[in-house]
Amino acid sequence: MKVLSIGWMNVHRALRDRTGLFFLVALPLMLVFIIGAAFGGATTPVVGVVGGAGALSAESAVQVRDFPDEPALRTAVEHGEISAGLVRTGDDTPRLLVRADRTGQQLRMLVTTSLTREANRIAAGEFVSAHTGLDRTTALSVVDSVQVSPVELRVSTAGRALFPEGYSGFDLGAANQLIVFTFLNSLTTAAFLVETRRLGVTRRMLATPTSARVIVAGEALGRVAIALLQGLIVLVGSALLFGVRWGDPFGAAALLCAFALVSGGAGLLLGAVCRTQQQTTGAGILLGLSLAAFGGCMVPLEFFSPVLRKVAFATPHGWANDGFSALTRRGGDLFTVAPHLAVLVGFAAVLFSLGAWTLRRAVTR
Repeated sequence: MKVLSIGWMNVHRALRDRTGLFFLVALPLMLVFIIGAAFGGATTPVVGVVGGAGALSAESAVQVRDFPDEPALRTAVEHGEISAGLVRTGDDTPRLLVRADRTGQQLRMLVTTSLTREANRIAAGEFVSAHTGLDRTTALSVVDSVQVSPVELRVSTAGRALFPEGYSGFDLGAANQLIVFTFLNSLTTAAFLVETRRLGVTRRMLATPTSARVIVAGEALGRVAIALLQGLIVLVGSALLFGVRWGDPFGAAALLCAFALVSGGAGLLLGAVCRTQQQTTGAGILLGLSLAAFGGCMVPLEFFSPVLRKVAFATPHGWANDGFSALTRRGGDLFTVAPHLAVLVGFAAVLFSLGAWTLRRAVTR
């Protein structure tokens, strides 16, 4: 009962900290949204038009927005409200304004193709009109009535695709952010453990019929509970808000619990080693982000060189990352990630052993 009370005290303090709540709830989900929108979000790019869209209005891949004049269109492109703009005034050559980003370059190709198709249609109509004596409108109707067999294009993947069909940017970012923030917040909230010792709360607990073993177990439970809460927020929130698919639910739940144990053990060890809250926060951020980078949370493991992949699998982040990839990208299940779970539990056992031994020495000396 005392172990549960100490564990709940840690969770309660984390939930009362408004700054901590931002990092616990808002920031991870915001990053999932940003990464998902940047790498495959379902938004339709917008092309601004001055003077008529022409054949561009029939393109289903873009949304056309009319602007009153060129200065207003240019301002919208410069401010990022739209990615491209088309100016067609009178008989002048159409002018295309695009942003120097990926969406802008893709729209440049699409708009250029649409304008070329429209120019070819007009040229064919003039040819028909010149050789048949038909007026221009009738000649264009004749051109439009001609059925041209479309070219069939078949696309196939050689080898194994890096990302499966339908895999979105939200799916890509959610697992990474779950790993990053579960570990990072476990380390930074270890400052509560340092503060408890500094204020003498630990010594007052020892003065009661409470053993050092119970205190250590309660603090360990608190670290794991905070890590598990953080992981659940990202997992459930991303699934409900962005439709993220986590694959086999038993495998995802097991990976989350195993990595929460690793994160809790790391938080316990850091809180036992550090003497001030500033040390805990600084070291936690440095270790959390460094391990996340080496573990493939910033760049997918598939893009790593063979040497970097070996380094990645020397970290718990690399194993957790590959485990979630096996569930979400390769259709794995609980048995598929069994090796990942075993390694993560091994990491957790080592961290908890070191953390418990260090903390026990710190509270009894």
